[in-house]
Amino acid sequence: MTCFKAYDVRGRLGVDLDAAIANRIGRAFAEVLGATRVVLGRDCRPSSAALSEAVARGLIAAGAEALDLGLSGTEEMYFAVTHLGADGGITVTASHNPMDYNGLKMVGRGSAPLDPATDMAAIRHLAETGAFAPVRPGGQVTPAGETRAAYVARVLSFVDLAALRPLKIVVNAGNGAAGPTFDAIAAALAAQGAPLDFVRLHHDPDGTFPNGIPNPLLPENQPVTARAVVAAGADMGVAWDGDFDRCFLFDHRGQFVPGEYVVGLLAEAFLAHQPGAAIVYDPRVIWATEDRIARAGGRAVMARTGHAFVKRALRDTGAVYGGEMSAHHYFRDFMCCDSGMIPWLLVAELLGRRGVALADLLAERRAAFPSSGEINFRVADPAAAVARVEAALAPGAVARDTTDGLSLAFALWRFNLRASNTEPLLRLNVEARGRADLVRDGVERITALIG
Repeated sequence: MTCFKAYDVRGRLGVDLDAAIANRIGRAFAEVLGATRVVLGRDCRPSSAALSEAVARGLIAAGAEALDLGLSGTEEMYFAVTHLGADGGITVTASHNPMDYNGLKMVGRGSAPLDPATDMAAIRHLAETGAFAPVRPGGQVTPAGETRAAYVARVLSFVDLAALRPLKIVVNAGNGAAGPTFDAIAAALAAQGAPLDFVRLHHDPDGTFPNGIPNPLLPENQPVTARAVVAAGADMGVAWDGDFDRCFLFDHRGQFVPGEYVVGLLAEAFLAHQPGAAIVYDPRVIWATEDRIARAGGRAVMARTGHAFVKRALRDTGAVYGGEMSAHHYFRDFMCCDSGMIPWLLVAELLGRRGVALADLLAERRAAFPSSGEINFRVADPAAAVARVEAALAPGAVARDTTDGLSLAFALWRFNLRASNTEPLLRLNVEARGRADLVRDGVERITALIG
């Protein structure tokens, strides 16, 4: 089954993934984990309802109860698994992938990530071979019940509402699953007197994505939110991907805030309350984050890119927070899972405490540690391309790291080059110490070597 990736299931509809495959995966999931109660959610893509029904049939065949969340975000599934004491959870979503894709995000008991080498491998093997146990009685689909109110309460528990000051915030759901969940959070904020004014953009879920695939990390998708922030005279903009487990920020000028600066900002915020705590981060863009952690007296822990690896690092180290430059943010007190709703609320609180604009809060960081943003390449042979880059540049490097892909550091600049875990892409990130020209030069040299 080609839809199995490093830590989830993702593939092209009718090619890598269909209802029959989803059914097999659901049944294998329950058998491998010995699960009798499984939370099941889905995003708003046209194919997600049918795939969710197929997964449910597989769970039922294994004798499991499918606790149906319906339309929901991936983080709502994470929360519900622990809140309901379920044995695991599955969300049918392709997040930010193209229209002809869909997939499954899965966790086990306690909302723990599945181990790629054991759990995922066993589920894949059983789904591929079809060597299932006989159909077991007792399986059924039941509504998950009212979990959203409890989820909203947990999200708001991260924020000191008394510290919030009046802010106007543009929120762009990208016609993904975020809209209804955000509305529940906004209603709870209003009920508690939070002085936040929201301008909603592309808010209603529509799986045909009339305004484009919700992937705010792509530069071509950022201007719509940026323009809305400026037009509204807003203090900040927030945009989510399709299943809203990532959020992306814009300052009051409409300028996109790269993820690594948000990671550093949130790390500093947590360390102010918990000095010496561990902070987890990924290897792609690290210097700004490491500097923030060191200045705040924290302990830096690098983990391989990807939610399963970052979550495992949080659980293993007890880290209070972890962040990836791709805008995944993980919280120890949210089952060590990622949330797209908690980060923007924390930043809103931070702006209230500091009394300054987001742009001013980040200006020094952006100048001290300029970066390229993630640049994607489609190449026939990714391994050969990485080998060419390493052969040409490694002799002059002062440090080499292979935690995830290839990272080479020089005196004043650094890069990470890695193959995507979910798409057929080679991803490049370049950063520097105070020298934007070195970022540009590094991108040009590596691009030429990749070909």
